[in-house]
Amino acid sequence: MAHYTARVLLNLVLDEGTFESWDQPVDISGHAADYQVELRAAADRAGTDESVITGRGLMKGRPVALIANEFGFLAGSIGVAAAERIVVAVRRATAEGIPILAGTSSGGTRMQEGTPAFVRMIDISRALMEHKNAGLPYLVYLRHPTTGGVFASWGSLGHITVAEPGALIGFLGPKVYELLNNKAFPPGIQTSENLMRSGIIDAVVFPEELPVMIDRALAIMIDPPAESTLARRTGPPAAVSSAWNSIRRSRAQDRAGVREVLRYGGTGTIRLQGTEEGERDTAMIVAITRLDGVPCVVIGQDRTTQTAATPMGPAALREARRGMKLANELKLPLVSFIDTPGAELSPEAERGAIAGEIARCISQMATMKVPSVSVLLGEGCGGGALALLPASRTIAAEHSWLSPLQPEGASAIVYGDVDHADEMAESQKIRSVDLFEIGVVHQVIPEPEGDTAEAFALAVAAECGAQLRELSES
Repeated sequence: MAHYTARVLLNLVLDEGTFESWDQPVDISGHAADYQVELRAAADRAGTDESVITGRGLMKGRPVALIANEFGFLAGSIGVAAAERIVVAVRRATAEGIPILAGTSSGGTRMQEGTPAFVRMIDISRALMEHKNAGLPYLVYLRHPTTGGVFASWGSLGHITVAEPGALIGFLGPKVYELLNNKAFPPGIQTSENLMRSGIIDAVVFPEELPVMIDRALAIMIDPPAESTLARRTGPPAAVSSAWNSIRRSRAQDRAGVREVLRYGGTGTIRLQGTEEGERDTAMIVAITRLDGVPCVVIGQDRTTQTAATPMGPAALREARRGMKLANELKLPLVSFIDTPGAELSPEAERGAIAGEIARCISQMATMKVPSVSVLLGEGCGGGALALLPASRTIAAEHSWLSPLQPEGASAIVYGDVDHADEMAESQKIRSVDLFEIGVVHQVIPEPEGDTAEAFALAVAAECGAQLRELSES
């Protein structure tokens, strides 16, 4: 596929005629004469005075800052002047309180300038962390190729990071590897598609799709809440079910889960993938969305992917913590959905620090800096469920439940068999109505007979939106 220049990317993403350059002329007089010749030739070829273009424009009417690499200028390499240009742009965006959109395409640090350029990656990273600490969005589009110090600094710090299809993305340039090791770098590792599968980036996006994706992201990250359009289910549950009946209903294959809540009750949803650290577990869904018009970050246990062969492992909880961190950084409310038969019990999970990840999730959920709502959707078993429970408010579907162990397991411990599971479920007070009575749950969502997946999902979304509105007003 054709690879767009920095200026074409600007024109593609920004509203027509709104770009205003922030770039000051570059002074090359202090460089050696032969390097000056090289810089002038690069400028003639690329049509830019440096490897980075910065400025401000409008994206669907919203003011944004844009930083774009121009690979045609010395392979998009970052020298001292380019680094300073990025730092100035980031700090100006922070001062003006606007999001930053970054489009990388670079071989990394400019070797002609060596260590003085290399260490400026620290200044870029520091400025970006100040921007994120101000609660301002930073979105990254990795273009072909993005390697070296650029990928290892401002290319890997986005709240959301997506990449061009088929792009070469990696820390080590394959040519350098080949020269140093006298063999080719293994194929297929440093591709955008593999990075998405590995949980390092969130999506692979064609350049032409960027405007829609960025618009959806900013609509959640910075636009105010919309009016409520969904009806809440008020009043007590239509019927008080036995604990065992609720357990059976929560395990039904056709029961709606977090996917249905996002499908029917969410708008503008953008799924994020993995931990950003090379791990991905499909048992956890992380997304930004609007629930009944309220922008939020969602973390949710996906019941459809949790089986005996693929239980919820430590990586899933690390993904959840990524969502918690994202909510705090963007100052967006957090909604967690609990629906799990339990965390993985295996030697692999022990080596992956499953207990520690449960503890870290609990502590992070319990100390969120933004309003939070936890939702018991169905099964709520063990530490894997407790990990997402602490919140400003907890709501529960009528036939959801919470227990330290599967009732069958509790029966085995107490009675030495699984035949007393229904008795254990009753005695342990696991039902949503029991949890409401003891103050663990603040609201129970009734599940009338004949309920459909769509109606149930809409009711859950409506209650989440209502609770978040109440929290924001308190």
